[in-house]
Amino acid sequence: MEVRSEGVQVRCDKLQAPVIARTRLRVWFIRVCSSIVIWTCLIQLLTVTELWRSNFISGITSRIYHINQRPFLAETTVAQAPPPYPPARNYTSNGFLRVSCNGGLNQMRAAICDMVTIARLLNLTLVVPELDKKSFWADPSNFEDIFDVTHFIGSLRDEVRIVKRVPKKFNTKNGYSTLKMAPISWSNEKYYLEQILPHFSKHKVVHFNKTDARLANNGLPLDLQKLRCRVNFQALKFTPEIETLGQKLIRILREKGPFVALHLRYEMDMLAFSGCTHGCSYEEAEELKRMRYAFPWWREKEIVSEERRLQGQCPLTPEETALVLQALGFDRDMQIYIAAGEIYGGEHRLAQLRAAFPKILKKEMMLAHDELWQFQNHSSQMAALDFMVSVASNTFIPTYDGNMAKLVEGHRRYLGFEKSILLDRKKLVELLDLHQNGTLPFDEFSDAVRRVHENRMGQPFRRRVSDKPKEEDYFYANPQECLCEGTKCDDLLGPRNSSVGMAAAQL
Repeated sequence: MEVRSEGVQVRCDKLQAPVIARTRLRVWFIRVCSSIVIWTCLIQLLTVTELWRSNFISGITSRIYHINQRPFLAETTVAQAPPPYPPARNYTSNGFLRVSCNGGLNQMRAAICDMVTIARLLNLTLVVPELDKKSFWADPSNFEDIFDVTHFIGSLRDEVRIVKRVPKKFNTKNGYSTLKMAPISWSNEKYYLEQILPHFSKHKVVHFNKTDARLANNGLPLDLQKLRCRVNFQALKFTPEIETLGQKLIRILREKGPFVALHLRYEMDMLAFSGCTHGCSYEEAEELKRMRYAFPWWREKEIVSEERRLQGQCPLTPEETALVLQALGFDRDMQIYIAAGEIYGGEHRLAQLRAAFPKILKKEMMLAHDELWQFQNHSSQMAALDFMVSVASNTFIPTYDGNMAKLVEGHRRYLGFEKSILLDRKKLVELLDLHQNGTLPFDEFSDAVRRVHENRMGQPFRRRVSDKPKEEDYFYANPQECLCEGTKCDDLLGPRNSSVGMAAAQL
């Protein structure tokens, strides 16, 4: 019986072995399938989380921009996200327009506005502009390092098709050649339609290698003038990094009270370019002269500094600026933000200005090194910070009417004719010399300075039109077509006169 029982047990074990094997295989299969399902779910969850995070951050960025576009509003105002980008304009492109902007940040900014307008006029596809890297400042920044390129492309899509690069099929290997040229300065729509547009029939790609002042200030259709404003005031916003740091500077200043943004254009490049050496030592004057001759496009045969100064063609010195601010009645405790690069001569040239106004501030003093280091050696990005602070200031005062002074003035007009004191340097030099040689007491000097500038505070006025474009008022300093609507514009801007004429009438 025992032998028979063992035999039965052996046979049972042999029958159960396949069953056990199948059971183990089934368990292993279930585990593998479960692992696959779990990992798939995890991947999907991570993807959804990342999308939510991206949309969340985009929403924050949009709200930051919405606040930044209105620096004159209280910071407690609840901001709404900007509307989505408009639907793309449907048109047949006549070709691709490449542009290489020349000059500093604000000269390039105005040029970009003009190039978008020209592309719209000629039904072209605009390639994202190339920025100047060869000028005195040698800034290696690309467009997307300074401006929000996605917003630039998207916000203008109902006007112009903008691409980041020319498609490869339009290269020389496929029989296409790029025409490089510089359009004639201050040209109107007729010139571009008759002289420039035909080039695109032969060359599908045209490259403007100079863009400064290539579009007329006046005489353009209203829709083109308003497009220039739209690009300037809406499409060209700075990168989130620049916007965030610029807003921090503004917040720090506002927390301590009103502030003046002083565009003190007493920098080495300005003095070398203009040939202005008033207040400089002999060694400094020679250094500036050598720099001027080192740049062929700055070179002039002979510059007499004092003649230029008397003509009002030189920036005010820091010492002269201190006297002018005092004469205008600014309190000693007023915050003065220096919106400029390195002042020629360093801190000792700021000594008199700092003695008169101890609360002299610069971005380098207000921000930690690790906040500003990414912008250093990038002059255009640093200038963007100064631009933001200048636009948001209680009062803006430029000591020279260069591109930044004009662009900031125009922005402040657009924001409601915010106070910008536009110094009459020719008259000021005369008054300063009389005061400093003892002929004109300070009280009389102060009264005269205030009278000269009564109508130079950024009030509304019409641009001056001239047969000589160089003598006209600059569109971007006073974009009058964009400052009001309807028949009330005539009431706001008054008779057809200019700032110079209005000021002269008061003297």
